[in-house]
Amino acid sequence: MIVDSAVYEGGRRRDGDVGVHEAMEACRQPNHFTWIGLFEPTEEEFDSIRREFDLHELAVEDAIHAHERPKLEVYAEMVFIVLKTARYVDPTEVIKLGEILVFLGHDYIITVRHGEASELKDVRSALEQQPELLKHGPGAVLHAVADRVVDDYAPAIEGLGQDIDEVEDEVFSGNRSNPAERIYKLKREVLQFSHAVGPLVDSVDRLARGKYDVIHPEVRTYFRDVNDHLLRAHDQLEGYRDLLTSILEANLAQVTVRQNQDVRKISAIVAILAVPTAIAGIYGMNFEHMPELGWEFGYPLILSVMAVICYMLFRYFKKVGWLE
Repeated sequence: MIVDSAVYEGGRRRDGDVGVHEAMEACRQPNHFTWIGLFEPTEEEFDSIRREFDLHELAVEDAIHAHERPKLEVYAEMVFIVLKTARYVDPTEVIKLGEILVFLGHDYIITVRHGEASELKDVRSALEQQPELLKHGPGAVLHAVADRVVDDYAPAIEGLGQDIDEVEDEVFSGNRSNPAERIYKLKREVLQFSHAVGPLVDSVDRLARGKYDVIHPEVRTYFRDVNDHLLRAHDQLEGYRDLLTSILEANLAQVTVRQNQDVRKISAIVAILAVPTAIAGIYGMNFEHMPELGWEFGYPLILSVMAVICYMLFRYFKKVGWLE
């Protein structure tokens, strides 16, 4: 559906909302442009916009169905860019990705949002308080949208970082838990997030370097700041991915060490118990002529021998670290 539709003249919004046809007619006038914002439109809802602004059918298909990777494409004089939004859901430790797809022309900008993250209502309100920036045209809106999307990466990355710190402490805490599943899930979320951020770096860099005439020269410098934040986010995610790989390897090593310790303890206990078992087994064979069989102190002597040997074995295994 259409969330908001407005015409801007000299950086200031005209009063009231306007229809699609009226917006298209108005933006053809000098020093005017229109901004139409949509949220998860259907093909029927988007059809009038496609016809009025003569949008390319491939870009329209992407905007309706979403689930595209970040990219920037040029169709004649229109720039089409896909931005991935991100929101971190802490209880389930999942990154919820959405999309904002932008059609940018010299006198119009159409934003199509999918997902819950990075709402644009506040972006529009803030921009309308800066007519000096808005007078530079639709490129200023694209910068504000991209800036909001990239800024929203920061809390999502922070949430991931906190959970990674927790799982790292758990691995090295000495507890006998095995957080391998949690580590793997976090690594998968980081990888998915990185795939949403990485391809966007080149697109924003091209906007910052002034590759497209639809971006006013005064606005291009603002994209450099967005690109810096984007590169920082990408580097953090790459660092998290490497860190989680190391944590997973460390956890595997910890599990292996614990298993070896358990095997040594079991082996030591079995060895200690084997001595009385062997002696008792011999004396349980019911032969008549056996050492000390008829002696009054034979029974306590054998028990003492068992106890001494078991104690010596216990001391030995304790010394070599098998019974820690």
